[in-house]
Amino acid sequence: MSTYTVPFVINGEERHVEETFDVTSPDTGKVLHKCGIATEADVAAAVEAAAAAGQQWRDFPTAKRRDILLKAAEIMTSRRDELAQYMIDEVGALRPWADFNLNLATDFFKDVAGRVSAVEGSVPPCAEGITSMIVKEPYGVVLAMAPWNAPYILGTRSVLFPIAAGCTVIFKGSETSPRTHHAIASILTEAGLPKGVLNYIVTNPANAPTVTKSLIAHPDVKKINFTGSTPVGKIIGKLAGENLKPAVLELGGKAPAIVWEDANLDLAAGQSIAGAFFFSGQICMSTERIIVHKKISSAFQEKLLAKIKEAFPSTSDAPILINASSVDKNKKLIKDAVSKGASVLNGDVDATESSKTRLRPIVVGKVTPDMDLYKTESFGPSVSLIEVESEEEALRIANDTEYGLTSAVFTEDLRVGLRFARGIESGAVHINNMTIHDEMTLPHGGAKASGFGRFNSHYGVEEWVRTKTITWRN
Repeated sequence: MSTYTVPFVINGEERHVEETFDVTSPDTGKVLHKCGIATEADVAAAVEAAAAAGQQWRDFPTAKRRDILLKAAEIMTSRRDELAQYMIDEVGALRPWADFNLNLATDFFKDVAGRVSAVEGSVPPCAEGITSMIVKEPYGVVLAMAPWNAPYILGTRSVLFPIAAGCTVIFKGSETSPRTHHAIASILTEAGLPKGVLNYIVTNPANAPTVTKSLIAHPDVKKINFTGSTPVGKIIGKLAGENLKPAVLELGGKAPAIVWEDANLDLAAGQSIAGAFFFSGQICMSTERIIVHKKISSAFQEKLLAKIKEAFPSTSDAPILINASSVDKNKKLIKDAVSKGASVLNGDVDATESSKTRLRPIVVGKVTPDMDLYKTESFGPSVSLIEVESEEEALRIANDTEYGLTSAVFTEDLRVGLRFARGIESGAVHINNMTIHDEMTLPHGGAKASGFGRFNSHYGVEEWVRTKTITWRN
């Protein structure tokens, strides 16, 4: 076992505390390292540092802000192998998923560096004898919370957009990937970010409610962003509401992929399995429901199952999930569905794998609304296949969920695709691409219980500034 302990970063300095918890590998079950447990005293120190740095960072020249972010991109690239290994160890990622995270996070730094000088006010016309201007000012201290499943992407964007807008940040990392998230703070510190602009803390699950409540309630914290599950998002939203603080929430999903009668079935099958099973289905944008036209359902299923066998051969290890309870959750959902009439088209829910954290892809047919699998986010390698015969029926089922993060449509007729796109209640619709799609130029966020507010592009920067009206008599 490593003797390393993940430290906090407060006011530009690493901070070690006495109380720690073990961080274990989802692959081997062995302890990787330890991490400090933040208390309310650490919360106070982090907020104090962020508040003290606020005025300096707000007035910091935008060209220098830009240069720090560009330098961070260089450092992330130079430390690529080290950073990838943290993610592989802590969340059980394969190298391609780690590389995808690092590629997109690096692109975020580069893209946002070019946006720091693009925040502009206006000079609107006013009543006779009055002149006015509208300026945009950073909110101040921001609380950022990101999950473990795409730690470099979600962790970077949670702090990057507020920092670019002139805010200072307390970053509460995930207890599942604390060293991975710490690396983001390390990179920005190495890039020359002034002390106090980014402060990093982590705590264990037992202390998380108290620490989170203290952070949100602190009078110096002005706005919050949280990416994670909808149940926890509801708690964050409630706490934010009680303290009259705005929040950006990017939460869970139950993404549908509609495969229409004229679809390219090879493309649809390949993109559907990628959308459903990439990183063991542990992505908020993962495809959870494939809604297929009855006319081509048999042909599509044949191609889908063939591609699954090709991508996940029986001779290879089963995909890793973050913990055994995630495997148990998926098995429970599938067994409930089967007990109510569903059929397993691919996979074996009772199979024994090399560890309790592994599960092979499972496709379930004949799924109906009375089954838990129909509406519950599985967040694992299981997907439902549902047959339909009309556009109206496909839209009804696609929208028959509390979630609305993303979706996909497969059709060779763009007019059909656009009709579906306009009718699906979600933050994104991807025509002839999988449901998992995120890049820096596109606003990212959901509808309904998938949250509100947007990351990415200029939308992501604008979330962290507010307008101030100034008028004067001529």
